[in-house]
Amino acid sequence: MTYKTVLVILQSQVDAKRVLDFALPFAARHGSHVIGLHAEALPMPVVSPMGGPAIDFNTALQEDTLRRHQELKRFFGERAEAEGVAHEWRSYDNVSGDSAVSGIESARTADLVIALQNDPDADSLRSSDLEALLFRTGRPLLLVPYTFSGRSEPFKKAVLAWNGSKEAARAVFDALPLLREAGRAEVLSVDARDTMDQDAEMAGAAIAQSLARHGIDVTLSAEQSNGLSHDEVIANHIAEANADLLVMGAFGRSRLAEFVFGGVTRKMLQSMTTPTLLSH
Repeated sequence: MTYKTVLVILQSQVDAKRVLDFALPFAARHGSHVIGLHAEALPMPVVSPMGGPAIDFNTALQEDTLRRHQELKRFFGERAEAEGVAHEWRSYDNVSGDSAVSGIESARTADLVIALQNDPDADSLRSSDLEALLFRTGRPLLLVPYTFSGRSEPFKKAVLAWNGSKEAARAVFDALPLLREAGRAEVLSVDARDTMDQDAEMAGAAIAQSLARHGIDVTLSAEQSNGLSHDEVIANHIAEANADLLVMGAFGRSRLAEFVFGGVTRKMLQSMTTPTLLSH
């Protein structure tokens, strides 16, 4: 398995450099074809104080939208050419202006989606609906911390948040190219329980054996939360293990027929400081 098609979500001009500094060197390492995608909000019809349409105002908004599309397309193309990466551009205009939502269809035909973590201090126009990419595409999402700077380098050590669920299993196997690149992985279980099939201390042993057959150096770790939340335990372990990649299943719950992030997933996305691959 390799990532031959990578979709990169570019939500705004402000964040474009940061996400491309990560995504394009990554794509070059994996021999990926990169699709850059950006959406803009359609200008809403307005009415002048005299009751007629404000045509000049709408025209100006449309020109601004076109300019942003062209600037991002040019920036993306120049950066991809400089990295020697095969690439294409897709742009959309819609009511939401959310590049993540606009990228749902494209994501379903990609091996991997790369997007930037939402900055909690940014305005809403720079935030994207990451839930849509996870719960509505069926594809793995590699999130880049909004604090990321510099160029991405090959991963060296991954932590796999393992609880034996189908989401965790899918994330691990979706991440195989990254785990092979790193060569080392640590299977982390938090508050594992004894079952008829497995002692708590051996939680994750079977998935570790499977990964070892792929040539990955795998170790097991078991943690007790002892009053901490699971996301805090995972974050602390990543720091102590000096890991540069987190792999975890994305968990959600249904609300009015729409999926939203479950507690651990949401908190990890808000506080993540290392690239994180999630699958649902």
